[in-house]
Order: sequence, then C-alpha cells, then structure tokens
Amino acid sequence: MVCFIRQGTYLEEIKSVSIIIRKAEKLLIVFGFIGTGLISHAQVTFDSDIVYGHKDGMALVYDVLQPENANGAAIVFMMSGGWYSSWAPPENRARQFADMLDAGFTMIPVYHGSAPRYHIPDAYSDVSRAIRHIKMNAERFGIDSERIGVTGGSAGGHLALMAGLDSDSGMIDDSDEIMQIGNSVAAVVAYFPPVEFREAESAAVGIVNAVSQEELLGRFPALDFDEELIPSVAPILFVDAGDPPTLLVHGDADPLVNVTHSYAIKKQFENHQVESELIVIPGAEHGFRGEDAILANNARLAWFQKYLLD
Repeated sequence: MVCFIRQGTYLEEIKSVSIIIRKAEKLLIVFGFIGTGLISHAQVTFDSDIVYGHKDGMALVYDVLQPENANGAAIVFMMSGGWYSSWAPPENRARQFADMLDAGFTMIPVYHGSAPRYHIPDAYSDVSRAIRHIKMNAERFGIDSERIGVTGGSAGGHLALMAGLDSDSGMIDDSDEIMQIGNSVAAVVAYFPPVEFREAESAAVGIVNAVSQEELLGRFPALDFDEELIPSVAPILFVDAGDPPTLLVHGDADPLVNVTHSYAIKKQFENHQVESELIVIPGAEHGFRGEDAILANNARLAWFQKYLLD
C-alpha cells in the first residue's frame, strides 16, 4: 500500500502504512487480526528484582514473568514514560502483559535510572546493559537468546527503537563480562516514539513538533542534557540494513509526539530495506485507550508471533 501523507507543506510518499479506520461501532484493521482479553489465563511464575547493574549505589533491576505455556521467546518491555521509570509489583505487570503471557511469551519489564535524576543517555545505557544481562542468563530463564523482542511506548518506544537499531555483538576486550555479550534483538514494536530531538534536523526530515522545546524541557527533565550527545540517542540516525523487523503504531491526533516522527523513521526503514510496518490510528492521541489500545496490542502480539515464533 502507498499512502500520501501531507503535514503542512510537507508531502512524503510512505509505503506499507496500515490505516486503522473506525466506522460506527465496527473496527476495520487493514492487516487482519482481532481481539484479545485483558486478563491473563496463563499461570505465571515470577523471578523478581534481578540486578543487572548499579548506578550511584542503587541497583538496576528487571523482572521475569514466565507463563506455564512458555514458548521459549521473550519480550523485553521498557518501563519508561517521559524517561521516568516507576517500579510496580510483577503481579501487577502480569495484568498489563496478559495477551503476551497468554500467547506463551516470557515477559521481562526492565527498569532504568529514572528522571529527574538521570537523563536520556543514562536511560539508554541502562536498558542496553539489561539486554546483555538477559541474553547472558537466557538459559536460566528458559528462553532463546536469539528470540528476544523489545517494546515500549513513548519514551519506552524510543528506548525500544534504540535497543533494536543500535546493537553490537559484544565488546570482547571489556573487563565487564556483561559488556562482552551482544545486545541485538530479533524484533521491535514501538508505540508513538520520538525519533529525533533537534529542531532543525527534525524539520529537515518532515517532523512537526507542536510542543516547544522550552515546554518539553519543563515537563521532561530527562531531555536536559548536553546537546552534543543527542545524535547518540536519536533512533532515526541508527537505521541501517541490518536492523530487526520493526512495527510502529501511532495516533494521528497525538499532541505530544506528532505522528510525523513515525513517518520519518518509516521512510528511513524503507530507504534501507528494513522489514517494517507503520499503523496509524485515526483520532488516537498519546497513550492508547479503549478500542485503540486493543487494536495496538493485537498488532504488537501478531508482530512478535510472526518474527519470534515463525
């Protein structure tokens, strides 16, 4: 499918964009899957507060939630909103991840050093290390280190993209054994992710930012870091032909992270022939709710089933 998307005077040709259309009380999903429940029926075991590193004397942790019908694949969930990372009991997360647990995926919520104390480069460094630690301990968790996906929304979507696009096979000469492990993942799903933070560079690729830099800095202190480091955490700059299959889901009424962020990086995926899909939900804002959440979550589940199980 080819869609022509106009943002102001910006006209871009985007291939493979799925538009979800709402009519009356019916939902049409252009690439076809439907409905999951919100309550997990799988019996889940928890391995909680696994320490993958330390920062300023504080432990960095993740949890492992494994369903009884585990399929050997795992999904890392970036617990990040505005680059704040708030812990919750894994029992609560089990409800949040119900559809993926029911499908047999082992779920791994990862917590990073949180705003306001820490900034975006710190958060990305943390989650990248977490993936290395997870892969190093794959046998312990009963998962295949080559069948790990990563997902998140907003800041979590940004971190998921960075984890997928900026990978290596390990730093063999590093004195830290965790850093010697590769951090690549097999599939990515990102909801409404910011992909570029600089004004001029954003405009050059058609990104429209409705929120001023001053307002963003006031609301999200994690953005207040050395401007010279921005290229090291801008996902759009890391796209290359070796990237994993990536699904983007975005609402076209998002007032915080404009949908043009997803259009821009989708174009880069196409330029580098990366397997990718962009689903735009008409009228959806920032943070999917109700029917929009069901649609997005169904798309995410189908993507991981396709690329982690097939």
